[in-house]
Amino acid sequence: MRIGLLGTGNVARALARGWSAAGHDVLLGSRRPDERKELGLPVAGLSETAAHAEVLVNATPGNVSVELLRSIGAPALSGTLLIDVGVGMSDDYSELSHPNSSLAEQIQAAFPQTRVVKTLCTMDSTAMVAPASLEGPSTVFLSGDDAEAKRTTGRLLTDLGWPESSQLDIGGITSARGQEHFALLFTGIANGLGSHTFNIKVVPLS
Repeated sequence: MRIGLLGTGNVARALARGWSAAGHDVLLGSRRPDERKELGLPVAGLSETAAHAEVLVNATPGNVSVELLRSIGAPALSGTLLIDVGVGMSDDYSELSHPNSSLAEQIQAAFPQTRVVKTLCTMDSTAMVAPASLEGPSTVFLSGDDAEAKRTTGRLLTDLGWPESSQLDIGGITSARGQEHFALLFTGIANGLGSHTFNIKVVPLS
């Protein structure tokens, strides 16, 4: 598939490399593409990246994501599957930018013709693309209102090493709040472990 990733940070680069290794055609989108040629990955402007993509991935800081998507425009995003992996946090990571909602809900409300799926925001970029490097199987969550969009997202997660048994559909786009609000607990766990590379596993009753 043609996958456009908005952002050029650690998450965007890790996902781009992971999906490229699985055979997908990836393109990173930047506001200043001429300044990001050293990444070893193809980079273009935001609108060009959106036009290229069958699947678009938001890997930008959550407190600027909606503004950035508006600069691309709703017509360019209409009908597109947008996988949102962003979380909006304060500069000191102590507060959420969307304490009574979620970034994914804000994107879906701003772009009702775009099929938004929230996933991969409960872990760092290393775990996103190398789940087998952890000590055991763990869980990746999916939230969204479009069933087919979630199925496509699930296939792309499988390409990153997440088997279907590790994927948990937790409901509509409002359930993205739980994923994003986990960021506060993530920070505490990271401080306790002394590492940001870990994940959680849902363990049901036997």
